[in-house]
Amino acid sequence: MTVKPLADAAAPETAAARRESLIGVGYGLAAFLFWGVAPIYFKLVAHVAAPEILAHRIAWSAVFLVLLVGLLRRWHGVVAALTSWRLFLPLLLSAAILSANWFTYIVAVNSGQVLQASLGYYINPLVNVLLGMIFLKERLRPAQIAAVALAAIGVAVMVGAAGQIPWIALFLGFSFGFYGLIRKMVPVDAISGLSVEAVALTPFALGYIFWLGNAGSFGAVGLATDLLLVAAGLVTLLPLLWFNASAKRLKLSTVGILQYVAPTGQFLLAVLLFGENFTPVHMVTFACIWAGLALYTADALRGNKGRER
Repeated sequence: MTVKPLADAAAPETAAARRESLIGVGYGLAAFLFWGVAPIYFKLVAHVAAPEILAHRIAWSAVFLVLLVGLLRRWHGVVAALTSWRLFLPLLLSAAILSANWFTYIVAVNSGQVLQASLGYYINPLVNVLLGMIFLKERLRPAQIAAVALAAIGVAVMVGAAGQIPWIALFLGFSFGFYGLIRKMVPVDAISGLSVEAVALTPFALGYIFWLGNAGSFGAVGLATDLLLVAAGLVTLLPLLWFNASAKRLKLSTVGILQYVAPTGQFLLAVLLFGENFTPVHMVTFACIWAGLALYTADALRGNKGRER
């Protein structure tokens, strides 16, 4: 007599869990697809100098974040981080790293190097594994070591065959890796941490915008450019909110697989829309990176299934 009610009670929970997972996948796809097509936005503002784009991205992100924090009534976390040197100093460092990452990405897109940018975000998960081993004393499994080695071989092929170091790809991959490492070690929630980073950078951004004055693009080129620069805040904030909503509902392994959507979108834009040159050397390099990511993902999924048992 008691079996049926228990089974009936469990059914809605299972359905609810599936629904939450589907919502999480939807938010995750929205975030990573947005990041995947983001180069189109930066191409639209390519007539604006990269430092000015960065300054507006920081300033308008801060405006929208302040509005969001006020709407969600999350001031406590922001104030706590701003008034604690133990929290604020690491966030100041992460803000500087993030701004350097943003600037490099803007330069990459506007100088026709989206292919390198996509390579940087492909190698980022493997960079995270390497940084975890170095700074967090995490032990690497054989599959993870092989994955990192394949990525290193891919980069070495480009250096040896093309005679050039993919600085943009390496900087994007490693800077975002160090950013994630710092944020992982600082006990601050995502929105509060990002708000503090934006607030810390905003005086420099505004100072630069005011210093430009009439020499800047805002208010001088046209309404379309002004609106696009204001939209830089939304271009930054929306995918981050979707990503956080996804991460709350999904396993890390699932989020890890979804994250490859972003560099894949950038890769396709670079080759198919922007007409960037995809050489045999690029093919070998990307093949090594993709093989490493496949190995890394399979190992992560296998480890996740083992923990569920």
